[in-house]
Amino acid sequence: TPSAVQKIKQLLKDKPEHVSVKVGVRTRGCNGLSYTLEYTKSKGESDEVVVQDGVRVFIEKKAQLTLLGTEMDYVENKLTSEFVFNNPNIKGTCGCGKAL
Repeated sequence: TPSAVQKIKQLLKDKPEHVSVKVGVRTRGCNGLSYTLEYTKSKGESDEVVVQDGVRVFIEKKAQLTLLGTEMDYVENKLTSEFVFNNPNIKGTCGCGKAL
């Protein structure tokens, strides 16, 4: 989303040694996956590259099918500010809030 693009631009501006952020997934919770987001200095050999409005995001190979069709947003309110992944492929969440 435009909000996520602006936030990534802002974050990378403060870290000139990094060229992008990398999105991945990790097994977490009782049965689900959680998304990871980290700075990266280079593209991994099997990373997928997504470019949106001048911002490059790398996606780890093992996350590519999981993230297919997912929208990445950045949301701020009075209590939190966070990247949110709106994934149409999720069938539900477990009690701890992790994607199934």
